[in-house]
Amino acid sequence: MWLQKFIDILENFGIDYHKILDVLTYNPQQPLIFSSGLFVFLFLAFSLVYVLLRNHTTARLLFVSAFSYYFYYKSSGFYFFLLGIVTVTDFILARIMENTAEKAKRRLLVIISLCVNLGLLCYFKYTNFFYEMFAPLFGGNFEPLDIFLPVGISFFTFQSLSYTIDVYRGDLKPLRSLLDYIFYVSFFPQLVAGPIVRARDFIPQIRQPLFVSSEMFGQGVFFIVSGLFKKAVISDYISVNFVERIFENPGLYSGIENLFGIYGYALQIYCDFSGYSDMAIGLALLLGFRFPMNFNSPYKSDSVTEFWHRWHISLSTWLRDYLYISLGGNRKGKIRTYINLILTMLLGGLWHGASWNFVVWGGLHGVALAVHKFIRSILGREKNYQSRGIKKFFAVIITFHFVCFCWIFFRNTTFDGSVTMIKQIFSSFHPELFEQLVSGYWKVFLLMVLGFALHWCPDRWQNACSNTVTKMPLIMQALLIIIVIFIVIQIKSSDIQPFIYFQF
Repeated sequence: MWLQKFIDILENFGIDYHKILDVLTYNPQQPLIFSSGLFVFLFLAFSLVYVLLRNHTTARLLFVSAFSYYFYYKSSGFYFFLLGIVTVTDFILARIMENTAEKAKRRLLVIISLCVNLGLLCYFKYTNFFYEMFAPLFGGNFEPLDIFLPVGISFFTFQSLSYTIDVYRGDLKPLRSLLDYIFYVSFFPQLVAGPIVRARDFIPQIRQPLFVSSEMFGQGVFFIVSGLFKKAVISDYISVNFVERIFENPGLYSGIENLFGIYGYALQIYCDFSGYSDMAIGLALLLGFRFPMNFNSPYKSDSVTEFWHRWHISLSTWLRDYLYISLGGNRKGKIRTYINLILTMLLGGLWHGASWNFVVWGGLHGVALAVHKFIRSILGREKNYQSRGIKKFFAVIITFHFVCFCWIFFRNTTFDGSVTMIKQIFSSFHPELFEQLVSGYWKVFLLMVLGFALHWCPDRWQNACSNTVTKMPLIMQALLIIIVIFIVIQIKSSDIQPFIYFQF
């Protein structure tokens, strides 16, 4: 009865009840993402309340936490409760750990944290993978279980794990307030696809007075605009109009088409993921928080080692600090160091998905890291050595093509698809089709040239653009955002294109 009266009141004011219901409920076909019009509308309303609460810290933290849970609900539906389980469990374990002096009990507590976080991750992400692997051993036929993968579960479990591990190691004092920890784990800009923000970097910012300088605001606008352009203009367009067609059935296309499909995917995944990270960093800056850089022009790398210093930096450093070092790092001899590198990257590949393709992808990178480390030791080169001139040019080209080769396994949904693509490139290349390919997909190639040109341009050019946007008057910054949104509307596809890393 009261619900009908409320609906009648809304209708009297000309408000469509069904549109409000769409905003408040989860729609798996339309997840809430940064590049959607709904998020822009919601963020403007959110910002108004956020500013009004600027002098009320606890109320502001409550409001942001509630919005973050709503944001996650709009991405994963009912599974938002998993975020609460991880948060409360690790908060309690860390508090108990602080009051436990006995090393064995502290180790047990951190093991419980590992079991909770990795247990959830394994169930939702790897049940079908292991079921398919072991079903034939017991004479059964594999039929995939209907298990929904909650968006971003790999990110918030790793982020929460870093907190309990740091507390266990004595590198961090546990928080006294559950609200503060809820705010840290659920903060919506980085919740579903990173960057993975360490507690030691973020927690000191939580209770600081809200302050957004003109420089922070300008940098935030620059990151949001550049991220939106990379994601919604470059990545989405070349994905829908070229890359997806090639990877769906590589056997139908010549080797040269497959090769440029791989180049296209290399640009797509970079623009998609770094675009998300840029927008997350920009949104955080507008709210008064600083995130670490997550991408630093990775295709400029002259070695696989440097690539992982530039690509998904928050994950690579997490794997280094909490997995590679825990395995022994480089402290147990050269052979063990190479094994640790390969194991770390194998597990890093498996982190991305429950598929042998990801295992191969991680294994290739692990072997490449070990080989590079071995060659560097043979040549007696220092850790920070960098090639120069023509050597650097060829080193960058070789590294880029090795990374692209690995992307074949990362992108294909089956191992057979990866093999087919490689066979097409080496046995049915047909370079004479290049002119026809370019003329048929000239818009895609134009965006690919633009994307790689922007990526490989000197760092000082990018810094100059950032400084220019930062120094713009507010009205010009607003106009810049409107122009980019207009470009997005003109070329975007009819369907929302979720961020690639939402599936991880």
